[in-house]
Amino acid sequence: MVLWEILAALGGFAALGAAAGLRVVQQYERGLVFRFGRVLERVRGPGLTVIVPFADRLRKVNIQIVTMPVPAQDGITRDNVTVKVDAVVYFRVVDPIRALVSVQNYPYAVSQVAQTSLRSVIGKSDLDDLLTNRERLNQGLELMIDNPAVEWGIHIDRVEIKDVALPEAMKRSMSRQAEAERERRARVISADGELQASDKLARAAGAMADTPGALQLRLLETIVEVAAEKNSTLVLPFPVELLRFLEHNTARQPAVTAAPAATEGASDGPATSERPALDRPTAETVDGSTADWQGLDSTASELPELDRPPVG
Repeated sequence: MVLWEILAALGGFAALGAAAGLRVVQQYERGLVFRFGRVLERVRGPGLTVIVPFADRLRKVNIQIVTMPVPAQDGITRDNVTVKVDAVVYFRVVDPIRALVSVQNYPYAVSQVAQTSLRSVIGKSDLDDLLTNRERLNQGLELMIDNPAVEWGIHIDRVEIKDVALPEAMKRSMSRQAEAERERRARVISADGELQASDKLARAAGAMADTPGALQLRLLETIVEVAAEKNSTLVLPFPVELLRFLEHNTARQPAVTAAPAATEGASDGPATSERPALDRPTAETVDGSTADWQGLDSTASELPELDRPPVG
């Protein structure tokens, strides 16, 4: 009877020991067994596993992808702009033994490396690169974090820069720059449109100059468009050719008026009292004295005119 009690007690202790040595490893975990403080090489997979009670200690390592946000880091870019940048790191454990043995608290280690690498990337980059060329910066940041993480049995899947916070003064400056750029583009587009329109108008003017009737048709079409609206506007078409004709005649009229005036002044001689003296040569008389023709002319002008009978 006593023997049966002893066997039952031993069986109970064996059952308790077996139950104490049973462990369950989840599908997303891997188990490491430390026997008297020494890690065993064999990694326990998912499912039920057995360890030696009171001698082994099982440590589970999560092999899922971990999403770790990187706190916003203040830095100065290469072009001396103060910015605040935050990011996110995606990593997972590929070697559970090295992740537990090589580094203490590997998530914290990855976080610190990510922060220092992010500061380094900020100092080496320009503001334009941080805003527009993030793919290249993400790749460089991933390489910088992955170099030390490989020795810890950790693989960096990807790194993403989430947000770039700028000072308010810089935001206003960039807003003005963008507005000026848009205005410049608008002016260039408008000037290009004016150039094309002027080319088309020049071709249209050439075609209308060859066919004057086209100009009249266009004028009548414009009148119809204006008259279609109910307004009090009165449009009176005035041909351009008439304006050119009036301008040409107005320019010629002063010259024509001046020419007859000069001709009339030349035909109307002066009055008898204002008859100019003729230049006549002096003649010598018989006695050698000179005859004064001018004096004779003045004497003749003083004589009364004689009544002459009409010629039959």
